Amino acid sequence: MALKIERRPAPVWLPPLLPLLAVVITFVLTSALVLLAGANPLRAYYHFLIEPLSSRVSALEVLVKATPLLLTGMAVMVAFYGGFWNIGAEGQFLVGATAATAVGLNMHGVPPWVALPLMALSGFAAGMAWALIPAVMKTRLHTDEVVTTLLLNTVALLLVSALLNGPWRDPISQWPQSPEIASTAILPKLAPRTRLHLGFLIALATAFVVGVLLRRTVFGLRVRAVGLQPKAARFAGIPVERMLLISALVSGGIAGLAGMVEVAGIHYRLIEAIAGGHGYTGILVAMLGNLSAPGVVLAALFIGLIDTGSQTVSRALGVPVYLGEIIQATLLLVTLAVLLLQNYRLRWERRG
Repeated sequence: MALKIERRPAPVWLPPLLPLLAVVITFVLTSALVLLAGANPLRAYYHFLIEPLSSRVSALEVLVKATPLLLTGMAVMVAFYGGFWNIGAEGQFLVGATAATAVGLNMHGVPPWVALPLMALSGFAAGMAWALIPAVMKTRLHTDEVVTTLLLNTVALLLVSALLNGPWRDPISQWPQSPEIASTAILPKLAPRTRLHLGFLIALATAFVVGVLLRRTVFGLRVRAVGLQPKAARFAGIPVERMLLISALVSGGIAGLAGMVEVAGIHYRLIEAIAGGHGYTGILVAMLGNLSAPGVVLAALFIGLIDTGSQTVSRALGVPVYLGEIIQATLLLVTLAVLLLQNYRLRWERRG
């Protein structure tokens, strides 16, 4: 007997269930780590998934954690739709946050209805400009965008570090962080005595617009065609390189907008760790959401719940906080595996 992998189209009912299957498998696999940490897995997952929703403050904190993930997840989704494998949302997030901070520092005395749109535009434009580099290299030089976008993440981080340890170092505290942006450049809070800010609604609106754009317009149809079958799209008269370039720019712009939202909604200044891996987690969110706008919203909320729950379970049971990060990493691997299996199946074949 030999084990063979053969291609097989997935039944219609299977794809919507795959993210749920990935979550269940991940929890089973990581139960061993919870046991090694000296905790009961059922109690641990109760604190991970249920306890954060038991109070108003912690439930709203889930929305706060989900906000940047929703935007980076949408950014990755747009790029993947167009066949551009953007691993650079982390770098685009950083340059977007930097550009938004540069504008926010100079908005003293400017009304919020002027300052906030200017910051959003600057963050979006900076993210687009950062994504333009690998997009042009792919369309003109046929370089691998996975490599170029990944390398540009490090370049962006070094640029931010140089700024914060040089001209933007806080003159009062001397910490490697920028001075605070103007008070008029801060996103208003949606609920008193919480960290939930207007950025959450901006992220939801972005998801709605992108979802309609990709599913209900000719532009979205062309982007999907380029992502699925570039040769067939070219044969049908679709300008493949142009559509790929546009999807890359929109993706970078949304990731840059996520950086602006994090500066204006949470930190009010630029810090080196402002991205915090949100760009990489956006890949997990997009894949777990099955590359659909409603799926990305749900996936971002779920990862936000795990982020919040990792602190809750650490306080309640004494397990390490980074257990949540391990669960996220495992979830990404399992999600990729189950998504691969939706188009393939394993079959035992008798020899001879």
